[in-house]
Amino acid sequence: ALAGGAFASKQRLKGDVITVSRNVFLPLTNLCRNRCTYCSFAKPPDSAEAHTYSLEEVEEVVKGGVATACTEALMCLGDKPEVAYGSYREWLAERGYRTTIDLVLEACKVAVAGGMLPHTNAGILSREEMESLRPWNASMGLMMETTSERLRGKGMAHFHAPDKDPAVRIRMHEEAGELRIPFTSGLLLGIGENDAERVATLMTIRDIHRRYGHIQEVIVQPFHPKPDTPMRAVAPIRDDEVVAWVALARLILGPEMNVQAPPNLAPRMLERLARSGLNDWGGVSPVTVDYINPEAPWPALRRLQELTRDSGQVLKDRGPVYPDWLLGRPEFFDPKMRKHLLRLATDEGYARRPHHQSKEEAA
Repeated sequence: ALAGGAFASKQRLKGDVITVSRNVFLPLTNLCRNRCTYCSFAKPPDSAEAHTYSLEEVEEVVKGGVATACTEALMCLGDKPEVAYGSYREWLAERGYRTTIDLVLEACKVAVAGGMLPHTNAGILSREEMESLRPWNASMGLMMETTSERLRGKGMAHFHAPDKDPAVRIRMHEEAGELRIPFTSGLLLGIGENDAERVATLMTIRDIHRRYGHIQEVIVQPFHPKPDTPMRAVAPIRDDEVVAWVALARLILGPEMNVQAPPNLAPRMLERLARSGLNDWGGVSPVTVDYINPEAPWPALRRLQELTRDSGQVLKDRGPVYPDWLLGRPEFFDPKMRKHLLRLATDEGYARRPHHQSKEEAA
């Protein structure tokens, strides 16, 4: 009944369309000053897996994205590693960067020059940093995750993660709204929060959007336990709960919001999720893995297309900006970036596919 009501709400304004964004995942650095107990992405500098991208590497990944009909370049990285690691500060200085955000800005420029559209999720950014990135980004984001201050307590998931302070994350959401940046937020399920805290997180996101009107999508993401992390033995959230919280997100956030659930984190429940109130599958890459959840492979785009059709709906490609935002809210975009967006979009605002087939489509 809950999913049915949410699906009806979604249908009111989104109709029978579910969207997906073909992207490349660019983890510019996996160094991070936070130590969340569920994270396997962050590495210390002395780890063999620690890596920071050069601009040449960014260019190569972008070429692969263009060759496979991707439009979104997802810039994702750890929070402020230069605060924690002197060796990384030296690495930045040797290349003429003052901070990690200088590297992010140059990477965004490389992506735009190569024919892709950046979406940056670089953790906590200052107002000035977001303002500098805005002309070179189609959209930006920060998962709210949770507004629970309890999870900052000793022994909890965010005890050693200063950038997960709810007040800090709320402030960045608000400053992004003041700057009119199309913004992605989201709820992380299963890291120790309770039902009331989940509802409070969704309502906080809803209230911020009512004030600023800039949140273009909200992700409902289930936690996946990772080996070699303190939370490796924590049971993942049940399928029923994931479906229920997607539905509740739709009902709390309303029919206008774009609600997303990543398909690689819920492979056994895709049929149910398709009719639970979501209208977007998020970014799916034919080129790169999900570096945050490497144990969860992307579903084939053809599989998503068939599953969406079987649910009585149709799958359409979008860029990092949803069609109604691109066509109806020009004030949220730098004029030059909007030109890039329109160049890669159809008249309806969906992603324009090149005449040649992508490698996956050809297969």
